[in-house]
Amino acid sequence: MTKITISKAAEFIGQEVQINGWVYNLRSSGSICFLQLRDGSGFIQAIVNKAEVKAEVWELAEKITIETSVELLGKISKHPKKEEYELQVLDIKLVQISQEYPVGKKEHGPDFLLDMRHLWLRAPSQWAIQRIRNTVINGIYEFLNKQDFIKIDSPILTPNACEGTTELFEINYFDWTKAYLSQSGQLYIEAAIFAHGRVFDFGPVFRAEKSKTRRHLTEFWMMDAEAAFVEHQENMNIQENLISFVIQKVLEQNQNELAILERNTEPLKKIKAPFGRMTHAEAVKKLNKLGSDIKENDDLGADDETLLTQDSEVPIFVEKWPAQIKAFYMKRDTSGKVALCDDLIAPEGFGEIIGGSQREDDYETLLQRIKEHKLPLGEFQWYLDLRKYGSVPHSGFGIGLERLVGWICGTHHIRETIPFPRMINRIRP
Repeated sequence: MTKITISKAAEFIGQEVQINGWVYNLRSSGSICFLQLRDGSGFIQAIVNKAEVKAEVWELAEKITIETSVELLGKISKHPKKEEYELQVLDIKLVQISQEYPVGKKEHGPDFLLDMRHLWLRAPSQWAIQRIRNTVINGIYEFLNKQDFIKIDSPILTPNACEGTTELFEINYFDWTKAYLSQSGQLYIEAAIFAHGRVFDFGPVFRAEKSKTRRHLTEFWMMDAEAAFVEHQENMNIQENLISFVIQKVLEQNQNELAILERNTEPLKKIKAPFGRMTHAEAVKKLNKLGSDIKENDDLGADDETLLTQDSEVPIFVEKWPAQIKAFYMKRDTSGKVALCDDLIAPEGFGEIIGGSQREDDYETLLQRIKEHKLPLGEFQWYLDLRKYGSVPHSGFGIGLERLVGWICGTHHIRETIPFPRMINRIRP
């Protein structure tokens, strides 16, 4: 008997196979039992016909409960009307009969589901989100590798902040100093461009912002990329091509998952470079006309981001922000008042998914910026050193994985896009 995964069922029509998995739902008419089976690769309906199996097999079928693990032997058949496949069961082995499963068909509140996150991950919708997340991760790697980026790992423990405004998680580093959980690997991978030209990192980062919005997590995954000899406009070109590539990958590989999520894919099909571009000043003028009270030196709020993209089918870059509200490492234009940076705003109300900028490459200018931001000079001397030994124009950007996945999946709250969310009010399970 050939053992297969559900994802390969189409290749074995008419053949007897073995499929191992979990029964996530079931119903019985008294003479026919319908088992909804999940094996990790996909889902299939397994049909046990009392008249066509041995009495002991039917007895085993009647013992099955939701989430019972099984080994099923049977013949693969195609659904007469749909592009779906079924398993006509011949024999059953019970691996473990599940106790009464706490996550049922009824509506559960978000707190209950998050308390049961270790079990909720099995739900079809949550399964679909994590499969799409996997495609997004692999797509980012594939695109960047094709663009000559290599992965460089940055430290999670750091002696200082990447930016001076964000609250950090502080820990005692043995008994001689303080350390912090990283909020970004950017500064460290900047060092690697002088050896490798184009680099990226991809890992968990931590921000102690006391925010409870649907777009915030305390622990999340960030991809940071840096490239030598790349300036502001080219930096945006790389970003929009990356997003277009990743979405195309999801559309190619995850139609089943998108269908489970009932995600309207028509908006995703329209996501192709080039994206819209406007300066921060232009964005403020547009928002004021649309009724926002945003000022010329204000950051964009969630409502502002939604307004900006309401008439756009593709994401929009908001570039060239007031330097005074941006980070110290961002290069400025010739006026000195505008930072050569960008935020990429996703449509459909999903907000910012990328932040990027050209980095300041002049030693004296960067030194002055560090002083202006009242940052500890000693902690940033190594970063300044990069501007002393062969400095070049360079740029980079960071993608919040969960925000990108949330947009692609059409998920309202970012907490569903990460296996075990950490928020201001949640650290378990």
